[in-house]
Amino acid sequence: MQPAALITGASSGIGLAIARMLVQEGYGLTVVARRAEKLEAARAELESLGADVIAFPANLTDEASIVASVDAHKAKFGRLDLLVNNAGVGIGQPVDGITAKHFDLQFDTNVRAAFLYYRESVAMLRESATERGVARVVNTSSITAIHPQAWLSAYSATKAAVRSMTISMNRELGQSGIHSTALCPGFVETPMTEFAQEGVPAEQMIRPEDIAVAVQMLLRLSPNCIIPEIPFIRPGEDAV
Repeated sequence: MQPAALITGASSGIGLAIARMLVQEGYGLTVVARRAEKLEAARAELESLGADVIAFPANLTDEASIVASVDAHKAKFGRLDLLVNNAGVGIGQPVDGITAKHFDLQFDTNVRAAFLYYRESVAMLRESATERGVARVVNTSSITAIHPQAWLSAYSATKAAVRSMTISMNRELGQSGIHSTALCPGFVETPMTEFAQEGVPAEQMIRPEDIAVAVQMLLRLSPNCIIPEIPFIRPGEDAV
């Protein structure tokens, strides 16, 4: 039976790169993102590559939208072998300048949404793990979870929470065959890092495809192996 994946933040960058890779791996896909126009363009591209794909525009700060996206995936595919919690928001501001609205937006999108996707998806993931020996969840964290940055204090905290959630989920769900991995990249060339490209040229950033290759590697692991996190750094940098 065709494996199936649900990917959030899939209209560009890391999420779209992972989706392209999963098409090659024969996965049916549900791609979720906030901007309907960009998501539709991503869906059309993935279909042109041969994907069986549905696109679900969703505001991930809204619980009902998250529940509806999982329901739509289940109605289409009836199974979930890989959940990719990739959607994220990063806002760089000094501590005396950040607003509660921007603080809440980052925590709601980066942390709360990922937790709700676990909650809504765990039954399908358990069924897949029972059938295949393993199901996987990939959570996009950040190198800032390991090495927090000034002016990114709220963002760093959200990504540390995602990393911590991944560890907790492995302890809670690992024995049942649901294995989670936190991806912890430094600057990846995506729309989200355009603000940093004056200091780090785009051509020197990590490629979205590098992250997709790492996820592809996770798909090759036996049920006996969990890789809890993967840091990604550029030459000359340190993860800690």
